[in-house]
Amino acid sequence: MNRIGFKEKIGYGIGDGASNIIWQTIMLFMAYFYTDVYGLSAFHMGTMFLFVRVFDAFADIYIGYIADHTQTRHGQFRPYLLWFSLPFGIFGALTFYTPELGETGKIIYAYISYTTLSIFYSLVNVPYCALINNISQDAKERVSIQAYRFAFAALGGIIVSVIALPLTKILGNGDLQRGYFWAMIIMGGLSTVLFFACFSMTKEHHRKEIDKTRKFSGIYKELSVLIKDHNWRCIFALNIVSLIAGILKTGGAMYFVHYYLNRPDLTSTILLVILGTRFVGAVFTTSLYGKFDRLVSYKTSLLLQAVVLVALFMVPSEYIIAICIIISVIHFIDASSAPLQWSLLSDIIDNVEKKSGISLSGLVFSTNLFAIKIGIAVGGAIIGWLLTVGGYVGSAAVQTDMAVLVVRLIFTVIPAICVVMMFFIMTHYRNDPVYTEPATTMV
Repeated sequence: MNRIGFKEKIGYGIGDGASNIIWQTIMLFMAYFYTDVYGLSAFHMGTMFLFVRVFDAFADIYIGYIADHTQTRHGQFRPYLLWFSLPFGIFGALTFYTPELGETGKIIYAYISYTTLSIFYSLVNVPYCALINNISQDAKERVSIQAYRFAFAALGGIIVSVIALPLTKILGNGDLQRGYFWAMIIMGGLSTVLFFACFSMTKEHHRKEIDKTRKFSGIYKELSVLIKDHNWRCIFALNIVSLIAGILKTGGAMYFVHYYLNRPDLTSTILLVILGTRFVGAVFTTSLYGKFDRLVSYKTSLLLQAVVLVALFMVPSEYIIAICIIISVIHFIDASSAPLQWSLLSDIIDNVEKKSGISLSGLVFSTNLFAIKIGIAVGGAIIGWLLTVGGYVGSAAVQTDMAVLVVRLIFTVIPAICVVMMFFIMTHYRNDPVYTEPATTMV
């Protein structure tokens, strides 16, 4: 077994902590920020989420291809953490700036800043995800490393929920628009520092030969290798549906707390419950699933999660403690099983690289980040459009009964349906590590 030291696992995990200081802000607060602080209508917010994410998703594919063909003295994927973490942190703050440009100007600024942030996120995160295959070639070690990654991802979210939200009030001094911007300046700076730490604490132990003669047009041939792979298609579809569910379960939290529970004072508490249990869940991945088949464990976790999501819909709003417990169970199940899914993606990389004879780590992860961003785009659009259908009015003290019902469905039943869809997708995944596919050698 290719053993990786504790320090390096921590170093790799810190990278997702750095990413999630910005990412979890987007997942948790972005929809609410745009509708209730920035001043966009729910319809404009949903449409922008769809447009920007679809555009950015296509950019991911090219970024993955470029990363696969990168070779420097610092390695293949690590240099991207060094080069792009600072601009990522800067635009993490600028995206939460509210300019006085009028309605049209604010819409244009939102599109430009959000798109730029998304591109820099890809320039850091695509190589970061692909880095794991250059750190270790052992499947069990990858599960362990992914567990550290998801634990620090949740920790990054905890930092956001515990520190960022109070900072918006302290630094804003009654002006939430100003408060969000200054809070995100601090969060962006912290993200950059942690990415630098990830760069310095990790090493690419297994570097692949890079064919420097390949032209950029070769991306289409390499994509054809992936598209022909059955398991890649399964995980690609899974990630789309998974992120639709994910953004509903997190992006819908602010609305659920404000307008169903009618307890905006509990926002930080609920977010801490979500992210705290995600941290604990990731820590327990190996001990819970280490002795069982990864695919069976993952599918079982999906069914359990769907049942608990539907149960949450049934709980009356006054049962706050019961709601917190159920929310924690949902996110514990989700977080503890997530490393299993991502370790399966590393298996796919091993398979397609063995068949093709070329480095495809970056392209595999970037195409799946493409799927993730399509999921986020659709999920964000669903939130905005459903709120519009339900008659939601941003910043209103009281919402209509229909709007509250829509908020509840967004946070519970609709993601449950998505999770069931994920289960059926995974029933088609081939668990044989050497499943038969036509050999494709790139020349």
